[in-house]
Amino acid sequence: MSSNTPVPVLLGGDLNAYNLARAFHDAYGVKSHVIGRYAVSATKYSKIIIPHIVPGLDDKNVLADTLKAFADEHTGEKLILFGCTDDYVSMIIDAGEAGALNAYAVPYTSARCRDIFAEKADFYEMCEKYGIPRPKTLILKKGDVPDFSGFEFPLVIKPSSSAEYWRHPFDGMRKVYYAKDAADAEKIINSIFASGYERRIIIQQKIKGGDGKMRVLTTYSDRDGGVRLVSLGHVLLEEHTPHGIGNHSAIITEYAPEITRPFVRMLEAERYTGFCNFDIVLDPKTGKYLALDMNLRQGRSNLYVTAAGANIAKIAADDLLFGEPAAPIETKNEVFWHNVPKGVVYKYSGDDALVAKAKALAKKGSECSSLFYGYDLKRSLVRLMCVLYMCANQYKKYKENK
Repeated sequence: MSSNTPVPVLLGGDLNAYNLARAFHDAYGVKSHVIGRYAVSATKYSKIIIPHIVPGLDDKNVLADTLKAFADEHTGEKLILFGCTDDYVSMIIDAGEAGALNAYAVPYTSARCRDIFAEKADFYEMCEKYGIPRPKTLILKKGDVPDFSGFEFPLVIKPSSSAEYWRHPFDGMRKVYYAKDAADAEKIINSIFASGYERRIIIQQKIKGGDGKMRVLTTYSDRDGGVRLVSLGHVLLEEHTPHGIGNHSAIITEYAPEITRPFVRMLEAERYTGFCNFDIVLDPKTGKYLALDMNLRQGRSNLYVTAAGANIAKIAADDLLFGEPAAPIETKNEVFWHNVPKGVVYKYSGDDALVAKAKALAKKGSECSSLFYGYDLKRSLVRLMCVLYMCANQYKKYKENK
């Protein structure tokens, strides 16, 4: 293998991993090594992926041993490591701090920044420090008696630590909850704490409006903390299933520095490094853009950034592997990205103006679908059948979760 060729190693086999693998294949023509606990439809039967199934990979010792063994088998090659879930990224950061990942380039931040940004409650404190608005919020610890005065129902309820929350599964578990009244809110809070989760819980005023009120922001910061990539997307459609609610299904890229600048200032002031991803909501009452969440990684919808002209694989590899950080870029190209069929987007978006824009972009070829990657589908009937099945299933999922 050429000394100028990266060897991508991706932890987790979901859409996040497939979008990254596409970016690496587009930029370098390489296959990505995808390591996960089990096979996932998004990355199954793909010609751009080398799968590795490792049961127990979510155990930090299994993960460390697996990565060491892989590095030993690829001595002298340019390894770059990505995590595709919050849990994997946190373990990568810890392993890196312990010096266990010296063979890999890692596009993530320090333990210090992880500890001040990863939990939603801490992130909101940082937003307050830098003057970034957020929805009206109440933060609860286990044993606290919630006071809902000053809030209007329905309320949003969510765990402060997503990574810790998913380690305690229970019946009726959801990514985000909507409480219709105080009794409902108390029932949700009690069920979360009863599962064994002991971190804080976030209670928030629900912002009215459909999926089109949402924005997603992806950034990449170099090793010195300088922001090199800024890419904003206007969400047309999110997933509506209990475990997937809030995940993006369709985005139109957008250029709006007035939205992105405060977040860039915060990252640079704290010398944040690597990828991160923000969820932002427009409050129609005030016209303000409010911070909802921050992921210390590239988002699962990261292909929208690559489609807009800023290949995230190349940006990270150039900086970390080849010592050639890209000139700062804020994407301006309008592209319609989706990972569900266009018919699903048009039917369930609920925003006629955004749908009209999406149709116009698709008509002129400014469109990118995650799963319909020509190279991967060419002369691969089994991959095509897998993709068609996933697409058909989306119609069923949105119909059942309107």
